[in-house]
Amino acid sequence: MATDILLIEDDRSLGAVIKDFLEREGYLVQWCTTGEDGLTFLERTAVKLVLLDIMLPDIDGFTVCAKIRSAQSLPIIIISARSGDDDQITGLNLGADDYMGKPFSIGLLLAKIKSQLRRSYGNQAENPLLRDKDLVVDTASRSVYLNETPINLTVKEYELLVLLLENAGKTLQKDWLFDRVWGVDCFSEPSTLTVHIGKLREKIEADPKKPRRIKTVWGVGYRYETL
Repeated sequence: MATDILLIEDDRSLGAVIKDFLEREGYLVQWCTTGEDGLTFLERTAVKLVLLDIMLPDIDGFTVCAKIRSAQSLPIIIISARSGDDDQITGLNLGADDYMGKPFSIGLLLAKIKSQLRRSYGNQAENPLLRDKDLVVDTASRSVYLNETPINLTVKEYELLVLLLENAGKTLQKDWLFDRVWGVDCFSEPSTLTVHIGKLREKIEADPKKPRRIKTVWGVGYRYETL
């Protein structure tokens, strides 16, 4: 199931307050108390935004921030008692979209969350459904259905599918797709894109070996053809 917000915070009192407040505002929240648990959750579940503490009991939040940013482009807001200029500069340079020093106003946090979600998903909020005959992508819940049956996609597979559908009929270069989904500073090999396209075809194509939707444009990239 898709999640709106992943909260990575080891302070159980503060974590409980934030989670309860955001859920009362209508958000689906997953709370992890360690960086490793947060990263593991992100590997298997689509998330719209991450709230990230820096002082965690295992790996520090800066490392978590860098790992998240190397894998995907979702908004990251750091919330930390380490609020000096050097820490804020480090967090922002590692890819955080905003940085809030503790203690903070829960109302201000909510406003920043709404701002980041609006900035990142504004167009999707206005047009939440992407359709191609029996294939439907609900960008509001980050859910995908084929013949009205839910399909379980990884975060990368989902992001690739949305990009392809949003640009149906256009040939998208491999480098452009890779940079958009993995980030320009990602250390993964570009061949990762080919692997993920193959896995995506297995899930949405009637015959993955003879794809009708995701076409390969040899020497260039891929093009999504609507049925």
